[in-house]
Amino acid sequence: MKLDILAFGAHPDDVELSCAATLAKEISLGKKVGIIDLTRGELGTRGTAETRDKESERAAKILGVDIRLNMRFADGFFVNDKSHQIEVIKMIRKLRPEIVLCNTVDDRHIDHAKGSNLISDACFLSGLLKIDTKFDDEDAEWQDPWRPKQVYHYIQWKNLEPDIVVDVSGFMDKKMEAVMAYKSQFYDENSKEPATPISSKNFTDSIKYRARDLGRLIGTEYGEGYNVERYPAVDSLFDLK
Repeated sequence: MKLDILAFGAHPDDVELSCAATLAKEISLGKKVGIIDLTRGELGTRGTAETRDKESERAAKILGVDIRLNMRFADGFFVNDKSHQIEVIKMIRKLRPEIVLCNTVDDRHIDHAKGSNLISDACFLSGLLKIDTKFDDEDAEWQDPWRPKQVYHYIQWKNLEPDIVVDVSGFMDKKMEAVMAYKSQFYDENSKEPATPISSKNFTDSIKYRARDLGRLIGTEYGEGYNVERYPAVDSLFDLK
């Protein structure tokens, strides 16, 4: 399978919270989209790894992605080293995405910045000819190098200033449906689980009002923001909205 977009998240629900409307929009336009979670979110205060597995499957079906996988790295303790990079490179070379979306460059949760750097480095290394990989021991051939054309970092807890904003008007309901597939994590007035920073109604409401504010800034109803690694290029000033 070759993907147009591959979205990575350090935890199940990172992608839904940050770029699900963008993915839903591209899927509606016929793009092939995949999601890879680096961990199962097993250190989360609420729910279990098994719960998160089921919730992520449900969210993937809601969004209509072509593939969703979990790397099963250690929540809270994975690092940006050779062994982790190699495993990510294998996935990039297998799925050959044109665009990669990944965690924010700076955030409250330590895994988010770690995930950001890990994916960014792996995307570069994946294009190097002299790094040999096989997807698994049964593969007959070594994988060909592959480097995505663009790596974009979505925005998470902190209100970072985006470099670009995607108009996602018309896709926020789909995003919120995918987010709320994670019933163990977000606001539920009947839940007996401990309170967390993301379990409040204020947090759930903030998902929409952040998107609405970004939409306001670009003259649309809703937007999702991204930071870039290199300047996006356009053929003409008239290509910009």
